[in-house]
Amino acid sequence: MKKLLSGNEAIARGSYEAGVRFATAYHGTPSTEILEELAKYDQVCAEWSINEKVALEKGIGAGLGGARSLVAMKHVGLNVASDPFMILAYTGVCAGIVIVSADDPYMHSSQSEQDNRNYAKFAKAPMLEPADSQEAKDFTKLAFDLSEKFDTPVMLRTTTRISHSKSVVELGERHEVIHPPFDKDVAKYVMIPVFARKRRLIMENRMQQIAGLVETIGCNRVEYNNRRLGIICSGIVYLYVKEVVPQASILKLGVTYPLPQNKIKEFCASVDKVYVIEELDPFLEEQIRAMGCSVIGKEAIPSVGELNPDIIADALGIRRKAADVSDKSHLPARPPSFCPGCAYRGVFYFLKKLKVRVMGDIGCYTLGALPPLEAIDAVFCMGASIGCALGFEKAVSDPDVKAVAVIGDSTFFHSGITALIDVIYNKGVGTVIVLDNHTTAMTGFQDHPGTGKTLKREGSQAVDLVKLGEAVGFKRVITFDPYDMDTVYKVLKEEIKREEPSLIISKRSCLLLDKKRKYQKRKIDAAKCNGCGVCLGLGCPALGETDNKKVKIEPVMCNGCPVCEYVCRQGAIESA
Repeated sequence: MKKLLSGNEAIARGSYEAGVRFATAYHGTPSTEILEELAKYDQVCAEWSINEKVALEKGIGAGLGGARSLVAMKHVGLNVASDPFMILAYTGVCAGIVIVSADDPYMHSSQSEQDNRNYAKFAKAPMLEPADSQEAKDFTKLAFDLSEKFDTPVMLRTTTRISHSKSVVELGERHEVIHPPFDKDVAKYVMIPVFARKRRLIMENRMQQIAGLVETIGCNRVEYNNRRLGIICSGIVYLYVKEVVPQASILKLGVTYPLPQNKIKEFCASVDKVYVIEELDPFLEEQIRAMGCSVIGKEAIPSVGELNPDIIADALGIRRKAADVSDKSHLPARPPSFCPGCAYRGVFYFLKKLKVRVMGDIGCYTLGALPPLEAIDAVFCMGASIGCALGFEKAVSDPDVKAVAVIGDSTFFHSGITALIDVIYNKGVGTVIVLDNHTTAMTGFQDHPGTGKTLKREGSQAVDLVKLGEAVGFKRVITFDPYDMDTVYKVLKEEIKREEPSLIISKRSCLLLDKKRKYQKRKIDAAKCNGCGVCLGLGCPALGETDNKKVKIEPVMCNGCPVCEYVCRQGAIESA
């Protein structure tokens, strides 16, 4: 049976066919759909985890318990999971463990475009890179076999194009894999120095064995054509190369760590000129040059951003027929913004008005840094806002300069709680605002520990943010409805001035999920509107200008929030 699948769907299918019994992840584009698809299989226990570190630790535990385990995350998630990942490479596995790292060249939805191929070399763990959905399924199954054969975690590295592009996949049957009960082995699984030193030698021996296997493994293959030009590539780049130069000889690498040295040397010796074409870092190129091979790499191929056929054609000096693309110069710009009626908007409006330094975080609310709100001053990584605000507070001596941390509910559970405890422990006096919209909106409305629902939509105990804040030591924990604008302004103004720590929880469900919500759309009284533009400063997509410079509200887009009505000084906005 054949089916059209995305790369993420294919990885899920491959996991199912490989007999995976446990799968977990922290949702993050471009990897999110892997777990959402796996949750559809009754034979797989699929769970969202609070963060990537916990996800991998659960995967390790499930592996010790005899279940093949898949752990998925976006590229920056592996930073969070790197501690257990590095140690897992020492201990090895019981049942197979595969870690999916979905990289994001060009940063379509990420704050960095790091190249996670480097993690495979860093951890001394084998890595596979599929080029399409069929390979995504097949390589997932192969990764589990390699994991158990060589007693090692295996990385499966994809990119955004692989994750979200669809191609035809041949489906197979599920293969149940039975592992014996866990056998206590302290020297293998307890990494104190005396045991770790021995495991370090085992790692090196293991990598030598894998290096021998990759010379003959089928997913590393040579396609000889015109021998004047040879290209070494992997992943989605292979498909670009086939489109641009189908006549070239190609060494297509499916295992990109460790590399098949003999195969690479033989290929380089058999063609006149060799290009190494890869996205981001010169990961392949540097290793191939170290083998003594003369290749052309990053002197011709960009090391920043996503590759495509046109970029590759330019690098190779090939003229391609221009694509028939309509002129888009007349289209208006569409900068990202909060949805009409978003409950975040009023909070950021007041934070800007109060002239405080705002340390932001990763989520929809990151958009509060952009015009016209421009309320957020800094955003680094998941959970960083609270620690950054506390450090800023410690460094700035002017008592009139205040720092506020803003973090979403899902991100707070991911990695904000530890920093919240640090605020109390180190006698911070700042304000932490948790924007609780009762979901993980930016990645597609996934549940988290605060929603009371699991990935499989089963009921669970929801974490109470108020009780949590009180439990870690906050004496002042305040909640408000962000649509109650008078209360929002009063609370923010008072708490920011206080010389004691406060936790503010802004509670309103994301309007895109609140199907039972009753609301009244807003309209403009043109006679009262003087075109001052104060309401336009909210950046609501439902608000715009008329030809005579007055404000208009698009009724189809308006979600009936009260924010624009509140800020209008002329009383020109009212219920429709």
